[in-house]
Amino acid sequence: IFSAPTTHNEGVKNPPPPPPASNAASSALAHHNSKDAFPVLMLGAIGVVFGDIGTSPLYAMKESFIGPHPLAVDPLHIFGVLSLVFWSLMLIVTVKYVLVAMRADNRGEGGSFALLALISSHLDDRRRALLMVLGVAAAALFYGDAMLTPAISVLSAVEGLTIVEARLEPLVLPIAALILLGLFFIQSRGTAKVGALFGPIVLVYFAALATLGVVNIAARPEILSIFNPLWAFEFFRHDSRLAFLAMGSVFLAVTGAETLYADMGHFGRKAIGVSWLALVFPCLMLNYMGQGALLLANPEAVENPFYLMAPEWARVPLIVLATCATIIASQAVISGAFSVTHQAIQLGFLPRLKILHTSERAAGQIYIPAINWGVLIMVLVFVLGFRESTRLASAYGISVVGTMLITTAMLAFLLFKVWRWNRWAAAATIALFSVVDIAFFLSNIAKIADGGWVPLLVAGVIFTILTTWAKGRGVLRQHLLADAIPLEVFVKSTATSAHRVKGTSVFLSATKEGVPAALLHNLKHNQVLHENVILLTVAVAETPRVEAGERMEMHALGHGFTRVILHYGFTDEIDIPRDLTSLSQNGISLDPMRTSYFLGRQKLIAAKEVPGMALWREHLFAWLLKVSESAMDYYRLPANRVIELGSQLRI
Repeated sequence: IFSAPTTHNEGVKNPPPPPPASNAASSALAHHNSKDAFPVLMLGAIGVVFGDIGTSPLYAMKESFIGPHPLAVDPLHIFGVLSLVFWSLMLIVTVKYVLVAMRADNRGEGGSFALLALISSHLDDRRRALLMVLGVAAAALFYGDAMLTPAISVLSAVEGLTIVEARLEPLVLPIAALILLGLFFIQSRGTAKVGALFGPIVLVYFAALATLGVVNIAARPEILSIFNPLWAFEFFRHDSRLAFLAMGSVFLAVTGAETLYADMGHFGRKAIGVSWLALVFPCLMLNYMGQGALLLANPEAVENPFYLMAPEWARVPLIVLATCATIIASQAVISGAFSVTHQAIQLGFLPRLKILHTSERAAGQIYIPAINWGVLIMVLVFVLGFRESTRLASAYGISVVGTMLITTAMLAFLLFKVWRWNRWAAAATIALFSVVDIAFFLSNIAKIADGGWVPLLVAGVIFTILTTWAKGRGVLRQHLLADAIPLEVFVKSTATSAHRVKGTSVFLSATKEGVPAALLHNLKHNQVLHENVILLTVAVAETPRVEAGERMEMHALGHGFTRVILHYGFTDEIDIPRDLTSLSQNGISLDPMRTSYFLGRQKLIAAKEVPGMALWREHLFAWLLKVSESAMDYYRLPANRVIELGSQLRI
């Protein structure tokens, strides 16, 4: 099920999966080596990459004290929580992601799927299968995060209205819902123009975070001692159970860390790393310490320390600015969901879906209607179901920490098998990451009963869909191969006897072996062959991109038959007519008006007596195949030159 086939069926596609890579970043920013572009890259990274983690101060500190496991608002707990926040950001974001994970780029791309593809070629089949399971699980968990992030971010920002005027509380949910509806409705227009505003807005937002923090720190400068890890140890020594449970809320401060690695392909390791170390990390810590200083002076401000740090006259502008920042954070996650889905389709874990390209210049900017509306529905369900950011925070985090654990497991394979670090150094590094991740994971388990089961349920459903599609494709391919006629025999016996007509026919084939079913059906019903017959297979490699010069592989089979394999990376656009034009250099005419494309489409019948999958999974796979997007649209084939030939198959 989790082997990594490299060919595509005209009705289905192929494995492993991927990272949330934000479409908001223009591919024009990819000139990582240009000195002139570096400030632009940093500004873009600040706007897109750090939106999620940058909005954590809205709720992380508050939830640590008034969440499911309340803490006394006293110096011990304030200093203890802030010390945990600082060292969590330092170990997870700075050390794990900026210094280690971001060195693991797959031709410039980062994220779970790029890391998975980078490692898998160095492993045996058993370990490779294990990593495939982990990669699929990471993708499934990401979707849960993509649904919760917009809900908690926007809701927590709008809740600031109740600080300005308590009577506005009934308006919080409608306003949050309207903002989210507007955000998802504009997705079809693309994010290039909106993305150009992301950097400056988030830059102003981070400046506001730092300013508010500095003003409050100046009143209680003793808060600066939170950098001493002894405060965290003292917190655990005083009440280890409560401190352990508090880590579930402290973890909210590091949600969004995965995005640094995931968006590396858009902005580069240096731009993201420098932005984090020089600007984002300091601004975040200044704000967290400012909230702590406020609580030292006024424990009652715990109801919403983020907004209460600001003077009354500045709270409404701060609400507007914070809401803009949460919209940007949500946009980055939504765009990431589009990218993850696109790569999952390319790699064979999801059926074809309708994909619209929203930019002529930036290939990575895409819009997937089914994902957009599906995520919107779940976001609104979360907002209207949980109703408060405090209750949402109880569900938030468990899917993120699950993804981080999987990243640590894959980094272990990377350090030992690919980079071949010194064993002691590799073991110490992975042990450090594992201890931190496992501690946060165990602490977040306590959230399951308080709503954490919701993203886990979402992830479980998505994991089932991903694995069922991958398994079903394998079963379908086995059935097709079992009935296939050897190509050499077919060419020799049929090429000279069948009537040949002028023009070129292209038959999409799932594999490099055997005769495509569509070719057999065409010959059976029409009893003719074109003078040029191309048997085309689409192969997706375990790299993000394939260079244009390496795109086509061609094998002449004689008698006018040619086997063509088009190679793509898992982030590349597939455009068959465009990439077949180079065949003219080999004497094969592809006149648009004399070239026909033949597709095979199977109608599956789930049969209990036929070995394959569990019957319920066969029904699910058959339904997924039925609702998948037309191969004609997905491969960009000309509508008036496509012929589909169907057949029934029992699995």
